[in-house]
Amino acid sequence: MQIGRLVRRFFNATVPPALFLGLAGYFGWNALQGDHGLRSYAQQLKLLDQAKQSQQDALSERTIWNRRVAALQENALDADMVDERGRAMLNLAHDRDLVVPYGPHDKLY
Repeated sequence: MQIGRLVRRFFNATVPPALFLGLAGYFGWNALQGDHGLRSYAQQLKLLDQAKQSQQDALSERTIWNRRVAALQENALDADMVDERGRAMLNLAHDRDLVVPYGPHDKLY
């Protein structure tokens, strides 16, 4: 009988704390490493910052394109400016234009 009591006491003294420690360890590990733990939360915050930055980049690019498209409307274009820009890009001059050549190292202003 004495040995049975000792064994029962040993189990009563060790099994519940061991189960509690195991359960606490499991929940502690999941709180840090699990799918919804602290590391996962930090990674989600980084992804959120990257997404916000991408959204800002897309919005700024959209604003630029909206301004460019608005400048292409018929009432926004000046015929003289289009003609001047076209001649500058094509390196052409009109017959009545006065062309003053200057060297590559000469300053215009």
